Amino acid sequence: MPITRHPGSPVAPVTFDGLHLAVIMDGNGRWATAHGLTRSAGHEAGLRTARNIVEAAVREGVGTLTLYAFSSDNWKRPPAEVTALMRLFRRALLGEAKRCLENGVRLTIIGRRDRLPSSLRHTVEQVEAVTSSGSRMHLRVAVDYSARDAILRAAAAAQRGELLGRDEFGAMLASGDHDRLPARDVDLLLRTGGEQRLSDFLLWECAYAELLFVSKMWPEFTADDLAEALADFRGRNRRFGLAPEQVAS
Repeated sequence: MPITRHPGSPVAPVTFDGLHLAVIMDGNGRWATAHGLTRSAGHEAGLRTARNIVEAAVREGVGTLTLYAFSSDNWKRPPAEVTALMRLFRRALLGEAKRCLENGVRLTIIGRRDRLPSSLRHTVEQVEAVTSSGSRMHLRVAVDYSARDAILRAAAAAQRGELLGRDEFGAMLASGDHDRLPARDVDLLLRTGGEQRLSDFLLWECAYAELLFVSKMWPEFTADDLAEALADFRGRNRRFGLAPEQVAS
């Protein structure tokens, strides 16, 4: 779709009520190998799953959804795979802009941008602008993202100033990753693919996140699986350092 926005069109107030769900979309390559397909085919299948889960998250009332699409360490993968992923990201952004608009979703890309292809950087800026009025859900996609590097950049920027509080440091952390709307802390971190690690994803924001690891590969993950994960989360007892009796009262 052509990415256009009428000059001066109003931007709705930011609301994004609801929990912050972060997802490590793991298992595209292994799913493809198990089905005799190329890794690129696995990433295509993963994109279809991402589209379905974004729409399901809106229906479930998720306020912020952060998807881990490409880590800074992923640049070490074979060049052909990296190139295919960059093309897939750009095509996905172009194709999903209208869908985001229709669903009231604001789309933000977090992470470094200086190493992305210029055509992809331009598309990111366009899609962020055209979806900026979305207030139903904030979709954040992490591309060339490293939580440790983000913390280091924020710490370096803050070292000559006054001692910052957590909120101020969190805002500085977000601004360094091109996120003008610092998200609330992660409530639930979900990882598919059977692995049980954070892989340098939202380390600051996940300080008190509930963790859920599922064995299904990302292309196999469904809206029903999401609903089950959210039900599991809502049944947990979150204490944030308090004693159980304090929470109960």
